[in-house]
Amino acid sequence: MSPPPGGVSASESDHGGEPVPGIHLPAPSPLEADVSLADHTDVLDWPFARTEDGDPPPILAELRNAPPCVVRLPAGAAESRLAWLVTRYADVRQALGDPRLSADERLPGAPVRIQVPPGGNPSSFLRLDDPEHARLRRMIQTEFTARRVKRLREPVQRLVDELLDELEALPRPADLHAVFSRALPTLVIARLLGVPEQDSAFFIEKTRVTISQEDPAVSLAAFEEMSEYLAKLALLKLESPGDDLISRLAVNHHAKGAITLDELVGIARLVLVAGHETTTNQIALNILALLRDDDLRAQVAADDGALIPNFIEESMRYWSISQDAMVRLAVEDLELGGVAVSKGDAVVISVPAGNHDESVFACPQRIDPHRDTSGHLQWGFGPHYCQGAPLARLEMELSLRSLLRRFPNLRLAADPRTVFRRGTVFHGVTHLPVTW
Repeated sequence: MSPPPGGVSASESDHGGEPVPGIHLPAPSPLEADVSLADHTDVLDWPFARTEDGDPPPILAELRNAPPCVVRLPAGAAESRLAWLVTRYADVRQALGDPRLSADERLPGAPVRIQVPPGGNPSSFLRLDDPEHARLRRMIQTEFTARRVKRLREPVQRLVDELLDELEALPRPADLHAVFSRALPTLVIARLLGVPEQDSAFFIEKTRVTISQEDPAVSLAAFEEMSEYLAKLALLKLESPGDDLISRLAVNHHAKGAITLDELVGIARLVLVAGHETTTNQIALNILALLRDDDLRAQVAADDGALIPNFIEESMRYWSISQDAMVRLAVEDLELGGVAVSKGDAVVISVPAGNHDESVFACPQRIDPHRDTSGHLQWGFGPHYCQGAPLARLEMELSLRSLLRRFPNLRLAADPRTVFRRGTVFHGVTHLPVTW
């Protein structure tokens, strides 16, 4: 692929290796004057609020017209501090894949978004750099291969059918989120990990509190309760293993000294939180997008749902639920988007801003199920690309395909502006009332 005139070809895939078709990045802008982070006087308070309709903050579109700006991170688990905010698609990709921007939350001055104070152990390997990140990531790389996920198709479909049976038996209106879009990923991830299903309500609540942006002390308490639970479960699995991820981690890696108990808990906690929290809300938002736009729904449902896989990727780009959780610390001086980032500077990476960059995605405020969204950033980019993407795609596809088939007259039973949750690092819904 040759670069366009005055631009640079995006020749890497989301994984950082293969070409991404149809994506061209603008040429980098000339380096701005060497102004340090602390010298900036025009400082914006971060995070920005989404619109009533749940769309990304409109200010992000304005900020893409200029180099990275300076924002003030709120005080919480760490002190308030200034950070560069990255909003352009090309800059977001660079920031996500640049080893000079560290994800390690244990480093002095590392920015914090989830309100859990950084300590000696990272909250997950997502908050580590290579080679530590790669070592722990390898422990679960076989859990989400295409072959293993393919074997889950029938069990997941059975769960989908059972939950839709329950929905159909309820009086109307019913909360689709409680009965279906939250329940499905919760049950799938519980079975994958080996967590007893009767304990699913516990980890749903602890996850919700951990990622909230309210009281850091409450978030920390929930985080610690979840960690203690998973540690006890791992030790039980060590004595009596089953066919599940925690058992395999305990027997194949922890028992042989390859990982510590804290590292095992960190891996399980990441799979639990990422596996149910993000998928839960993405399934709900996929459904919401169709229920509030009859024409879009008709397009996606046509031809036996031929557009469903592409719609899912486009819906992920549009909603961009990882709204303000991506933070990094510069461990070397570097240029980013035309500004000089100094060692020790904090950087906030806005995935919603990058996914709505007009230079890459025309009319980004519109969901277009025919659009080529292969380069969207919601799965991440580079070494921290989401390992669970194949499983999440399976759950989203089966849930949407089955719902459209069984409930062709499904419709919202509430103002869509009232369903969104606020004040959390991941965008989503609190409820989704429907009738049929």
